Amino acid sequence: MKKLMIALFCGAVSMSASAGGNIANGEALVKKYNCASCHGADFTKSTDPSYPKLAGQHAEYLKHALIAYKRGEGPNGRNNAIMGGFAKPLSNKEIDDIAAYLHSLPSGLVLQR
Repeated sequence: MKKLMIALFCGAVSMSASAGGNIANGEALVKKYNCASCHGADFTKSTDPSYPKLAGQHAEYLKHALIAYKRGEGPNGRNNAIMGGFAKPLSNKEIDDIAAYLHSLPSGLVLQR
């Protein structure tokens, strides 16, 4: 019984560690896809005011947005030719990694009450 409990605990720790994404891989992916060309070198100053600031954004929001671009037009999807082209080939792991990296960046985003 003790071995089973240890195995379950180790499995849970392993799953929670991977659920957060790999920041280093996320950094490599945003460089590979040249995200900074639209969202700015430090991801806080986009080249167009309609493009979101990504640095410090909540990881869950970023994952949701990338998955919606991956879905494309239709229910629960987002229709943008540029973002759709970048998001469609991404695996769920890559989406987690990108979200973890962007979330880890310093930013001026603040929550207001």
